[in-house]
Amino acid sequence: MDDEPLIRSGLAAVLRSEDDLLVVGEAGDGADVLDLVGRTAPDVVLMDVRMPGVDGIAATRALVRAGSAARVLVLTTFANDDHVVEALAAGADGFLLKRSSPEELLHGIRTVARGESLLFPDAVRELARRHVRAPDPAGAPGLDRLTAREQEVLRLMAEGLSNAEIAERLVLGVETVRSHVAAVLAKTGTRDRTQAVVLAYRSGFVG
Repeated sequence: MDDEPLIRSGLAAVLRSEDDLLVVGEAGDGADVLDLVGRTAPDVVLMDVRMPGVDGIAATRALVRAGSAARVLVLTTFANDDHVVEALAAGADGFLLKRSSPEELLHGIRTVARGESLLFPDAVRELARRHVRAPDPAGAPGLDRLTAREQEVLRLMAEGLSNAEIAERLVLGVETVRSHVAAVLAKTGTRDRTQAVVLAYRSGFVG
């Protein structure tokens, strides 16, 4: 989803060069996102955060509200763009800079397609700062059900580490880490890693 045809064409060209990726649709306005996603059922949506009409934040929020299984990867020009933080709060699964290399783009898509989030610590901290006025341990009862290992995994998630990076840090298998992440989400009742991290900040578990 990008309002600039040249950027859409460039992204599509990169993706079509990969055997494991298939471009199922393009749109230049966030207003078309629900219909397009409903018709094409993509695994990942590349969403420009700034678009005329319905922007990427509103479009992401609409997808989440509709219960779409599509993962949303936000594209932005600047890492400190206020809209990125809002998009993550709306339910996006990560973000990439538009100046990222093709290799970084492909890595990002495959990362979120696996069910992981592509987060950067600075963005996560800013997200928490804006949406957490004061720590509220009582507002996150699920955290007290986490095992010591699950707590450790959640802290590393809050640092923006991927499953593979967490596995390397803790000397665990990636599948084991995935199981721990799934347990964290289930016990805290959160939709994805981003929301789990926000919950961790909101409760004062990390900060």
